[in-house]
Amino acid sequence: MKLDLSQVPKTPGIYKFFCQNKIIYIGKAKNLKNRVSSYFGNSFKDRKTNKIKAHTDKIETFSTETEAEALLLEQSLIKENLPRFNILLRDDKTYPYIHFSMDHQFPSISMKRSKHSVSENFFGPFISAQAVKATIKDIQKIFKIRNCSENTFNNRSRPCIEYQMQRCSAPCVGAISQNNYLEDIDSAQHYLSSSSKKSRQIMCSQMQKFSDLQDFEKANEIKKRIASLDLLNQEQSINISLTSIDFFSCISKYGKTGVCILSVRDGKIRGTKTYYFNDDYSDEQDNLFQSLFFSYYQNTFSFPKKIFLTFKLNNPDLIIEAMQIKFGVSLPILTRAPSGTRQLIKLSKLNALQIIENKTKTSDRYLHSISDLKNRLGLQQTNLTIEGYDISHLSGSNAVSSCVRFDKDGANKKLYRSYNIPSELCGDDIGSLAYTLNKRVLSIQKRPLPNIILIDGGYLQLNAILNVFDSLNIKSPTILSIVKGSKRIRASETILSRDGVIEMPKDSSGFRLLQQVRDESHRFALQSSRTKKLKELQYSELNLIDGVGPIIKKRLLKKFKNIKNIRNASAHDLLSVQGVSKKLCEQIQQGLK
Repeated sequence: MKLDLSQVPKTPGIYKFFCQNKIIYIGKAKNLKNRVSSYFGNSFKDRKTNKIKAHTDKIETFSTETEAEALLLEQSLIKENLPRFNILLRDDKTYPYIHFSMDHQFPSISMKRSKHSVSENFFGPFISAQAVKATIKDIQKIFKIRNCSENTFNNRSRPCIEYQMQRCSAPCVGAISQNNYLEDIDSAQHYLSSSSKKSRQIMCSQMQKFSDLQDFEKANEIKKRIASLDLLNQEQSINISLTSIDFFSCISKYGKTGVCILSVRDGKIRGTKTYYFNDDYSDEQDNLFQSLFFSYYQNTFSFPKKIFLTFKLNNPDLIIEAMQIKFGVSLPILTRAPSGTRQLIKLSKLNALQIIENKTKTSDRYLHSISDLKNRLGLQQTNLTIEGYDISHLSGSNAVSSCVRFDKDGANKKLYRSYNIPSELCGDDIGSLAYTLNKRVLSIQKRPLPNIILIDGGYLQLNAILNVFDSLNIKSPTILSIVKGSKRIRASETILSRDGVIEMPKDSSGFRLLQQVRDESHRFALQSSRTKKLKELQYSELNLIDGVGPIIKKRLLKKFKNIKNIRNASAHDLLSVQGVSKKLCEQIQQGLK
């Protein structure tokens, strides 16, 4: 359907794409005319944009005075309408808070959750429940606030273990007056609503006040609290310069996106929050960050002094301006890592990557890797299959070749095969590969060939395999060889084909899939060679026993699996093997002692 774009203004604002009177996409623009027109030109070629274009039958625009106002309006409308093609952050979880039960004469401290606005007795929301629990523990260490239930409080006749551990002042048994306890509550709330430095200053003033009044017992108690606070800050401090900063990391892998926000307050990590998206937003990081930004800080009680991004925005000033309008705060957005943040950045990236690994099915990972490999090799097959081959021997003997199979579900171990290499080819890797592939090609009636054959080696190995197919006059699949780089450093490998070097990014999922196939073929070849050697040793021990021929050996190993089990077997078990007489049983037991 052709749309009339002539009436679209050249002002900042938001635009809405409709399909059958339902909003499917909302966006913002500095120039509505240019932005909306670009959707219907040739500049956008990604799948998502093509889908939006295909479904759109009506467009509406709304002008604003500035781009920042457009951004705020966009976020509000997305939250209200939940358009199909927008990045949606469904906030279906409650937020953890620290709560003081101020309706009680001796208030308790606890964690409570809420999605909505809360009273002044709530402090938060915090980034995670673990952060809340850690903070409550800190408060109990310093201010000795109770965390027991009302029922427990009302039925205590003696102090509990929290009192013995010096984490509660035992108001339940009258160990502290109500006035003094409420002062502790007030100090704890000051601690939560201000920095540790300010809390320490307040406590120092209180200590001096009681000292001047010659209430040395109370002054000494506050002195102990200051010491506890200092020790706590020393234990948990990360970097004195990082008093308040949030780290945003964004990682894309397997066609999915993971985001981690790591929060530091008062020099301490207060937790991490992760988001998972079932799409690749590596080309839409500005839009993704804008959605995350306003959603995350919508319910915060404590803004950081700085924000650090592990990726670059096209227009960070737009976010800064919008934050000033919406929240009345100005937050610098950094893309250059502050001093001493290396470990924190690594941690936030690790968590962003980990949520992708946790949420993505194994089959989805391989499907994405196979799709990427197909695109880079220009292959058209729907279900791509790969076989990897490698040679292994131990000190020039027991040579075997491996064949591992990968398909849309990953490694298919049911189709793994190993081939014994003739002794005259042992040590000749090129000849061994040619021998293996010749046997494999001759078995295509039982097992069809894969779409890709991968071998470990250079042009000599590659040409040997190509010659096998040429000599048998059989059309070959795509044959690749992976060559180790200088000093055998991983990710320095080169991919070769019949037509020469294949340029492939080392961090692409297709390249990593080839590495995985190569590594698995090497592992299986080594395992097969060791198994062959073990069987040889087992047979050699049995060879020393008179009366044990090839057939008896085979039967014994089939039943008992290995020499150890044969050695430990009872006479009754040995006699159960066909062909083993009482005399032979005694010889076996004697020979394996």
